[in-house]
Amino acid sequence: MQEYIYYNKQNLDFPLSEKILVTNNMIEYKDSDFIVSNTNLFNAELVADEIDFYIRNSQDTIADKIKNIEKLYDLNESRFDNAQDMTFSQDVEKKVLLICDESWKKEFIKKIVSNEFDLFHINENILKSITGSIGNLNVVVDDEDKDITLNIDQIIWFDMKEEGKKQSGCFDPLETSIDDVLAEVRANIANYEYRKFLSYDKTICQYHERRDETCAKCVEVCPTTTIVKDDENKHLHFSQIDCHGCGGCISVCPSGALDYTPSNRESIYAMSKFFNGHIPLIIPQKMNISSLEVALKENVLPFKIEGEKFLHESTLLTILQESGSQVVFYTDFLSKGTTDSISILNQIYQAKYQKDAILVAMNKEQLVDALEKVDFIDGSKYQLNDMSLRKRENFAIRLSKIVGEYNFGEVQTGPNVHYAKVEVNESNCTLCLSCVGACNVNAIFADAKDNTLRLNPSLCTSCGYCEASCPESDCLTIKRDVIELQPMWFKENILAQDKLFACIECGKEFATTKAVEKIAKIMSPIFANDPIKEKTLYCCETCKPKIMMKSYMANPTNYNNKQGIAI
Repeated sequence: MQEYIYYNKQNLDFPLSEKILVTNNMIEYKDSDFIVSNTNLFNAELVADEIDFYIRNSQDTIADKIKNIEKLYDLNESRFDNAQDMTFSQDVEKKVLLICDESWKKEFIKKIVSNEFDLFHINENILKSITGSIGNLNVVVDDEDKDITLNIDQIIWFDMKEEGKKQSGCFDPLETSIDDVLAEVRANIANYEYRKFLSYDKTICQYHERRDETCAKCVEVCPTTTIVKDDENKHLHFSQIDCHGCGGCISVCPSGALDYTPSNRESIYAMSKFFNGHIPLIIPQKMNISSLEVALKENVLPFKIEGEKFLHESTLLTILQESGSQVVFYTDFLSKGTTDSISILNQIYQAKYQKDAILVAMNKEQLVDALEKVDFIDGSKYQLNDMSLRKRENFAIRLSKIVGEYNFGEVQTGPNVHYAKVEVNESNCTLCLSCVGACNVNAIFADAKDNTLRLNPSLCTSCGYCEASCPESDCLTIKRDVIELQPMWFKENILAQDKLFACIECGKEFATTKAVEKIAKIMSPIFANDPIKEKTLYCCETCKPKIMMKSYMANPTNYNNKQGIAI
């Protein structure tokens, strides 16, 4: 497979790299396959229309343009090589449900061929529910007070309500046209393919198999039925066929349990390397830049991303530090998670560099303004040579580089992306380690060497499960929605410490002193008339039965009398 092709319809007046096949003949290469093209006129895995946008608008020298065009091709090839989005197919047959009144039904019938579909028709007022996915939709209708289930492949719903908008295989002709919807429905029957946009690590999910619901942000922001909760078992269920690939769930996932397969964390890391010495201009694929005329000052390098909602504080900081520059984000929409992430980063950069990190432009005028202001930031460049780090770990290491040994105050987080700091009232903590067991991101942990309970605040997701799991009163609390820009935020903080208690019989250390004293305080009044039982409160698990048995063997009659057993 030839890697790169450039369709030279504008007759460039300078040469391109030898790696790039340059042509103005579409016919000659119409059956060839490529990895990256500047146009969809060829069979290419990726279409990078930012290449023509760059050529048309960049103020770089000719020599730099030649190098940067090759870089844009290489960058897109990197995205293709690192992508983990697999393609699947779904059988879609001809069973189509039409939901509308009689007038719209007549208009629709005029547009189709006789027997083209197995067509069912209902009025909206008898519709009760829709479940399933395209090719396997189950529609429950009220038929004279009886529930009837229709098994449908696709639904055409005039003036579609919210329930239909969440389902794959549902189409509203009033949003486009009957002809457009029919074209899509027919194409789906011929060949329906979908991609896997999400990967999931349940081991660090803040919802998975927890007694209490501490997080379900992904479900809240999902515009479809892709992610649903099983509240009984505390499991998340994913329907990849229903996913639009917007990525909104990625940016609000606190731990990084969800990742975006077309451009996952490792892929973003690899692509960010190409921005070394450049000012990144990030543009979602949906943004039409084919006729956009704006001046790209020297060193500005545009790059299109798939999905506009998946960028979060860790991926954005990766791009910022690998480039050593501010970033321009040209988009007409900001997701909840990305909005919070930009706010967090801008607060951090204002505290350290007195400049915003991300310049958001939502129209051409704002883009022009942002491109005039954007620049490199002295001292902000940092290259981290580890692609395997999780979301919070990557962010913590990169942020610690910004903070260094200084104190820049606090950053406020939320309402959709949360950071926090666990605080412990040491006098009430028995080091039972329930909080350690509750934390699945290793923010709270124990050190057996010195019997301490420790916290790395930078890894805390503010889920609150440690607080819910703590059995002591007035012991563990959480300072929510804050990042402290000071060195100890990234280091192990000792929350509580205790000495081990030695068994009074054998000297074996078996529990913390506070734990033993707490249990003894509760049980001593109950065992007040039995000094042997009271003694066992201060013994290890081996010695407890030994001294009880020894006491019994010494005087079984007294023991039986105390137990109320008749002799």
